[in-house]
Amino acid sequence: QVHLVESGGGLVQTGGSLRLSCAASRFTFSSYTMGWFRQAPGKERQFVATISANGASTAYGGSVQGRFTISRDNAKNTSYLQMNSLKPDDTAVYYCAAARSYGPGIHNYEFWGQGTQVTVSS
Repeated sequence: QVHLVESGGGLVQTGGSLRLSCAASRFTFSSYTMGWFRQAPGKERQFVATISANGASTAYGGSVQGRFTISRDNAKNTSYLQMNSLKPDDTAVYYCAAARSYGPGIHNYEFWGQGTQVTVSS
């Protein structure tokens, strides 16, 4: 059974930084696109960032462009999301996900983690 486990969430003040990690197991991590999504209370799940299987291509949602950076380490089966200049609007549960094809579309992603809470105080 595929396993994706997010970590690194927490409470941070406006302007602060957090680094999320997503540890993957039980599938060929290096063959999958990895993505990060987030969901705030009462809102739909939203695309945050994606990275291709070999790490050569990345894309970001408009609201995080220039502040967040997605990366991966295929040797460690781990994806990362570095979040800088955090704002209260970034408050959400953050999910990592895996897809066979590259792109931001949520329906591309077949494997999902349980999520980690990020709260940004004003």
